[in-house]
Amino acid sequence: MNQFGGISGRLWSSLRSIFSALSQKIGIQSGRPFSVTSPGQVDYGIDGALQVGTVWACVEILTDTLASLPLFVYEPVVGGRPGERKQVDRDNELYMLLHNSPNNRHTPMQFWQCLIMNFLMRGNGYARLERRSDGTVKAMWPISSDQVTPKLLDDGTLVYEWSYNNKIVIYSEKSILHLRDKGNGIVGNDRLAFMNGTINLAISIQNTFTKLFANGNKRPGVFMLDKTLTPDQRTTIRTNFAALVEGNDTELIVLEAGAKFEALAMTPAEVQAMENRRFTVEEIARWLGVPSSLINDMTKNTSWGSGIQQIVEGFYKFRLRPMLVSFEQSIRKTVMTAEERAKYVCEFALEALLRGSLKERMEIYVLGVDHGIYTSNECRQFENLPPLAGGDTLRAQMQFTPLDKLGTVTTTERRAPAPEATNG
Repeated sequence: MNQFGGISGRLWSSLRSIFSALSQKIGIQSGRPFSVTSPGQVDYGIDGALQVGTVWACVEILTDTLASLPLFVYEPVVGGRPGERKQVDRDNELYMLLHNSPNNRHTPMQFWQCLIMNFLMRGNGYARLERRSDGTVKAMWPISSDQVTPKLLDDGTLVYEWSYNNKIVIYSEKSILHLRDKGNGIVGNDRLAFMNGTINLAISIQNTFTKLFANGNKRPGVFMLDKTLTPDQRTTIRTNFAALVEGNDTELIVLEAGAKFEALAMTPAEVQAMENRRFTVEEIARWLGVPSSLINDMTKNTSWGSGIQQIVEGFYKFRLRPMLVSFEQSIRKTVMTAEERAKYVCEFALEALLRGSLKERMEIYVLGVDHGIYTSNECRQFENLPPLAGGDTLRAQMQFTPLDKLGTVTTTERRAPAPEATNG
């Protein structure tokens, strides 16, 4: 039996096929679940969920980490194709838009923080695109996912209705950068709506402890006397000795004539609430894909490893990297014109995330240059240093030269200048 009681199995199946978060239909698209596992839940929305410390911590570490990564625009070297050997092109408007200034109000980090936060909580992040007459984008403006309604028209066209300032503005698919989470291909699933049961549990436990400590950590109790009281006497005692169970005592309370007060022990439900609070921390971190140790939960080690390096590498591989690939593909498909897609690629600089110590970086650069993997200028670029003349040639040590080529390479060609060390 489902939550609608008398609905037949066939009708229920038909309704699910229409309203499921994975279904597609003409009209308004929704990534929210059609059915709920626990009836009577309260929809606290984003504002309520962010008042749970674990939710805030998970959203903060994901949002700030991803938004802090620089987004570069590359063009292939002569004779190459997009995705092959490439170099940063800082002299075009696309680079200025994606790396330096998405609009005249937000810094790049502020812009991506807004989009990624909406993406994490609602499964959809939106930005309004302003285009020039030639179709290139000159500005991107983040908009709240709670104010956007995707709608599929009868002819299959997707439009976006933006509710703003008591108006509804309709945008075409080309005018909106849409970061989609997993879903039906049109909208991403509303993660916050799916995890609403866990949010309700966390807030319920939080309220239980708030009431307990707001009461001075006092327990309900039994006031005992060795005689029978009238209703008026009971009322008087409750009034005079209420401070025994309420957090408002300001003086010493004296009990007379054999009166005794015994506080009640914590109920099993309250004891269980303390254990459930630990459970909600792990559960919310699981919903958002964050190792609990990264949000200051030090009670146990993650299955990815006990060291912070193993944890960060696992976090990068299994959580951050898939999201970044999705973002890059959405930018390429919507923000870049066909001409720009044929010439450029855009990628988040993941080296900033996995950046090691200066010693580790220098050792990697030496190995990369000596084996012909990196050029000296590519290594200098990782360190935010300007390129040097002659630093774009791939080179290798002499001992890696084929036997039939020995003696044909001059000493000055064996290795390009090593990259300069910095304190960064």
